[in-house]
Amino acid sequence: MVRTILAVLVGLFVALLCLLAMQFVAQLLSPPPAGLVVMDEADLVRLIESEPIARKALTLASWMLSSFLGALVAAGLARTHRRGAALCVGALILAGVLLYVTTTPPPAWITVLGVLTPLPLAWLASRLVARHVDARHP
Repeated sequence: MVRTILAVLVGLFVALLCLLAMQFVAQLLSPPPAGLVVMDEADLVRLIESEPIARKALTLASWMLSSFLGALVAAGLARTHRRGAALCVGALILAGVLLYVTTTPPPAWITVLGVLTPLPLAWLASRLVARHVDARHP
């Protein structure tokens, strides 16, 4: 059980590193306007609405990839409860997505895809690890 908990924590760490790296790349590719000062929610709404579609897609991709990679690591490190470890990472990423979409006003397509994809991608990662382990240990 301790190994599974540690696997979830390491998977979450990998997921967060992936998320931060992709957000950093998004900032480099599409920096905010010069002299931008976000003082209230209206400023934040204007900023998000003015972002190009590629920046919004990168945000969504960062959630999806971080959920998948973090779950892959968690499932790979856990000896038992591989699927549970992977789904825990996916659920934590989903919690972050829900926090984001409730505190900022993203477009509806980002909200829908952001909420619907982390858990299935985490499940897929656990299936890939299970197949790999089963193939190595028949």
